[in-house]
Amino acid sequence: MTINEAQDEIIEEFELLEDWTERYQLIVDYATELKKNPLPEKDKTDQNKIDGCQSTVWFTCKYEDGKLYFKGDSEALLVKGVVALLLHVLSGHTPKEILDADLYFMERIGLQEHLSPTRSNGIVAMLKQLRLYAMAYNR
Repeated sequence: MTINEAQDEIIEEFELLEDWTERYQLIVDYATELKKNPLPEKDKTDQNKIDGCQSTVWFTCKYEDGKLYFKGDSEALLVKGVVALLLHVLSGHTPKEILDADLYFMERIGLQEHLSPTRSNGIVAMLKQLRLYAMAYNR
């Protein structure tokens, strides 16, 4: 699945829901996806912590066969769902694909306008970190 296909899939899921109570629940449902492939406790270190997030967020990155595979977690359930959305879209792609991606799904689903300013800033910090990983492995 391409990055745009993953984004379009998310947009379609959100468009089926009528209000933000249901949409918040969908984000929480995405958070449960992280439990299937959790970030090990040993990786919840200051080195993997994302600065600029209101809640504690961690990301790790593994480079394998030319692609980046991310893991992430957060202590806050809603933020964990946002982490899961980002991983769904970006994990398993080449660094170049990630760097070239136009990440439009958050705007299209109205996510940032329904989060507090500090949570929105946290999304920017998460995206920055994922792109920094991609820059580090872009060859």
